[in-house]
Amino acid sequence: MTRNIVVGLDGTEQATAAAEWAAEEALLRGTGVHLVYAREPVPESVLSFMPRGSDETWAEEMLSRTAARLRERRPGLAATTRLLPAGSVPGLVAAAEESELLVLGSRALGSVAGYLLGSVGLTVAGAVERPVVLVRAGSGATDPRGPVVVGTDVRQPVDAVLGFAFEEAARRDSLVHVVYAEQLPLFAGPGPAMVPDIRLAVAPEIERSLDELLDPWRAKYPDVGAAARVVVGSAGLELVEAAGDAALVVVGRRTRHSALGAHIGSVAHAVLHHSPVPVALVPHA
Repeated sequence: MTRNIVVGLDGTEQATAAAEWAAEEALLRGTGVHLVYAREPVPESVLSFMPRGSDETWAEEMLSRTAARLRERRPGLAATTRLLPAGSVPGLVAAAEESELLVLGSRALGSVAGYLLGSVGLTVAGAVERPVVLVRAGSGATDPRGPVVVGTDVRQPVDAVLGFAFEEAARRDSLVHVVYAEQLPLFAGPGPAMVPDIRLAVAPEIERSLDELLDPWRAKYPDVGAAARVVVGSAGLELVEAAGDAALVVVGRRTRHSALGAHIGSVAHAVLHHSPVPVALVPHA
């Protein structure tokens, strides 16, 4: 049974953009969207001053209004709604585990909004075992058939990340652009003359490894064109630059939790904050 795409709504412009993107994605996947709202618990001291049921009434109306708009623009789309009983983080994590994809709204250029305000969205994105797509307002204007850009590392397990990228490209009848960024060692910084030597030394070997890595996926998706390139510099910055004409950027996230809890990694964090297009975080071992 095909699972729905879950969208976390909170009434912000970014969340509305996430719902629109998710609806288009649902049509590509042949599934529906499940719009959810999870409110934070209200302290007793504040609860006594709030009209009873006011937040729930607003949330139900917001969910219903968004679902109706999505159905009106896309006849035949299945759009359901639900108020989540738990707080934002546990509620969204639980809802995501029952879906095939979680979609949240975000704001680029270093600030975040809605469910990404503070640590909520980043905590959810770092905790769920499903792919999470972050969409900012205005990113829906990108070409849906643009290439799917994916950041990869030949030294890490990337099957889940590449599989997600190739499936998305196949749905869109688009291309896959694989980017591997080689960070220069510290001793290369002061002497720019050394940079070409390092590039020439590492790039051919990594390019061969990338081609070997992509061969099985090219065979599985023969209609999807895939190109790989090696760049020297910051992986986050290079992926953001490559995202300029893309439909989607795909980056991996380790499922292993540290002593400080779940996290998404520095590269994914940089891409989330600066990408002009939606970003998919795909968990891997």
